[in-house]
Amino acid sequence: MGNGMCSRKQKRIFQTLLLLTVVFGVLYGAMLYYELQNQLRKAEAVALKYQQHQEALSAQLQVVYEHRSRLEKSLQKERLEHKKAKEDFLVYKLEAQETLNKGRVINNNSQHEELKKQHSDLEEEHRKQGDDFSRTFSDHKQRYLQLQQEKEQELSKLKGISK
Repeated sequence: MGNGMCSRKQKRIFQTLLLLTVVFGVLYGAMLYYELQNQLRKAEAVALKYQQHQEALSAQLQVVYEHRSRLEKSLQKERLEHKKAKEDFLVYKLEAQETLNKGRVINNNSQHEELKKQHSDLEEEHRKQGDDFSRTFSDHKQRYLQLQQEKEQELSKLKGISK
């Protein structure tokens, strides 16, 4: 022992300790590997869940954009119809005024009475068309407000979903 050599008993104890250290090291490494694999699977599951959620939100957003586009096209179409109805009303009004002016020039009683009747009929038709125009305008305005409100509700729903 004086020359640095260990006895057999000490070698065995040393080998046993070394073997136990290696065995515990391997067991610890296996447990650590198993735990890391579990955490990796959990992280992949969470990532997949978030990816699916993101895809669902993207799909919903695409639907909203398409719906918004349709609403804007519909609104533009209604505005054009409203403009056309207004122009038609103005043309009719000018024609009625022209007919009235012609009636004032004519001195013949029968023609004058006929023109009065036509004028009365035209005024009644003018009033009805004015009422129709007012109703159409009101309907268009109400539809526009409804479409605007639907768009805002959908946008707020989407904002609520994305949060």
